[in-house]
Amino acid sequence: MASSSSPNHGKKAIVIGAGVGGVSTAARLAAAGFSVTVLEKNSFTGGRCSLIHHDGYRFDQGPSLLLLPHLFHATFADLGTTLEKEGVHLLKCEPNYNIHFGDGEKFTLSTDLSVMKEEIEKWEGKDGYDRYLAFLRESHAHYELSVTHVLLKNFTSLLSMLRISFLQHLVALHPFESIWSRASRYFWTERLRRVFTFGSMYMGMSPFDAPGTYSLLQYTELAEGIWYPVGGFHKVVGALVGIAERMGAEFRLETAVKRICVTADGARATGVELENGEVLEADVVVNNSDLVYAYNHLLQPQAYAESLSDRPGSCSSISFYWALDRKVPELSAHNIFLADDYRESFDSIFKKHLIPDQPSFYVNVPSRVDSTAAPEGKDTVVVLVPVGHLTGEAAASHFSQPASSPSKPNGGTIKSASPSTQTGIPPTLDQDWPAMIALARQTIIKTIHHRTGVDLHPLIIHEQSNDPVTWRSAFNLDKGAILGLSHSFFNVLCFRPSTRARRAGPLDPLLKYLSGLYMVGASAHPGTGVPIVLAGGKLVAEQVCGDMGVRVPWVVEEGRGKGKEEVKKLDRMEKPETWVKWVGILIALGMVPWILGWVVVLFLAKVASVGW
Repeated sequence: MASSSSPNHGKKAIVIGAGVGGVSTAARLAAAGFSVTVLEKNSFTGGRCSLIHHDGYRFDQGPSLLLLPHLFHATFADLGTTLEKEGVHLLKCEPNYNIHFGDGEKFTLSTDLSVMKEEIEKWEGKDGYDRYLAFLRESHAHYELSVTHVLLKNFTSLLSMLRISFLQHLVALHPFESIWSRASRYFWTERLRRVFTFGSMYMGMSPFDAPGTYSLLQYTELAEGIWYPVGGFHKVVGALVGIAERMGAEFRLETAVKRICVTADGARATGVELENGEVLEADVVVNNSDLVYAYNHLLQPQAYAESLSDRPGSCSSISFYWALDRKVPELSAHNIFLADDYRESFDSIFKKHLIPDQPSFYVNVPSRVDSTAAPEGKDTVVVLVPVGHLTGEAAASHFSQPASSPSKPNGGTIKSASPSTQTGIPPTLDQDWPAMIALARQTIIKTIHHRTGVDLHPLIIHEQSNDPVTWRSAFNLDKGAILGLSHSFFNVLCFRPSTRARRAGPLDPLLKYLSGLYMVGASAHPGTGVPIVLAGGKLVAEQVCGDMGVRVPWVVEEGRGKGKEEVKKLDRMEKPETWVKWVGILIALGMVPWILGWVVVLFLAKVASVGW
């Protein structure tokens, strides 16, 4: 547990970017006694976890649901406080989702087992529920093993993957099978396979390519629930900012970094140079700007930076933020509309990097669970449509393209749009984005109307939007990919960019790391998603403290649990002795002939009764 009175040892740390990773790392370093300065190019903190306000309507610009709540609670506990003490109050969203299909059917996902039993048996019969419980058992294993052996560990080289504690669980994590193939073992209808695999969108991947390990997302939603912070997701970020400032950290907004300064031999980071020419020196620099952007724009050119640009990225999105002039009860807090051509829609996004003609999309109505999100009697709606990231010249061009946020586009056509026999169009900078947004808008409204019966078109009184170009412009996201680099097997663990920065130069293979520079965020280990990035912030802060010889002011745990404190007798867990287990097996084996004998007797009795 950290203390606000941690001794200041005189060491300075600069954090580039005030996203979740940067803010949480800054708070931890401040708690460890560093003099911390956070530099943010925008006028607000949170990055994609920021808010949009309009006439009493509030929109979450990025994440709109809170998963893996224990990682949030653990972060605040490490900092000597709690979410509640910092004014963050979580509301449980029930049901988790309503999933709408093109044939008019709807499936409700819930943490309530009685609801799930009824929903699953409706489509897969009585034994379908047993298979669902088996799926939960497997995804629970993925969840626990990933948290303990991946999220809380660093993988700095191939050798780090040879840890016995990791290798013994590798097969159980199913990293070489897709989520779709694993789900297909437990769900036998196409409908339910879609229901239990669409969540891979949160990793920016297709369920047909995402490693089976990521069914852990389904587990945390179904077992721990989906939560929403009252006041919007930025409440969590704002609380972390408050903690960091209380511990002495300084936040400088609208302060863009031009480059990261390194020594002449390229061995150590010494600070940063701002766009205005000011140079700030530091013992430690933590980068929370987009990792691929940082390597290509803030550091001297190197082959590694170019290789990062060539790696597969996650998807981008067209996101709508709609203010409605009345409530729409037909929509719950979280809604999923799945494309009829499910696999093809994902292939269009993730393999061909297109904007699908018929996309799957997510609709969030925060005012359904938090009344402060909209004026009384009205609704706030956020729609996220996954699309391919920028490609070709657009992907390689400069990051400072102007953002476009039309207030309410009226129709529009796209001359480059594909015919109906195709699967979409490639996103590029020279496209007419207002027209493309209008076309996407038309498709979304038509789909919602067809599947729920409500026409949103006349209800929208204000609209803002984001697209691959604006995501890139506002947050320096490489290719406009909203979730960073892909999470395919060769982009995770030791293959994912390390939390320690790589150095440039001919000796790179021998002198691998650039001392004093660290990476935190979606494209660094352990990966994307707010709770995962929080775990990354902890790893980085502990690395910094270890490298600088500073005591870590919170408990460094190898795993989760109660630790070694005294446990009451009633709560003590005792495993059966090995001999007891074998006795049980022998008894069971001894009962086999007895059971078979009774089966034969009953069979003969049945034969006699029917006169065979």
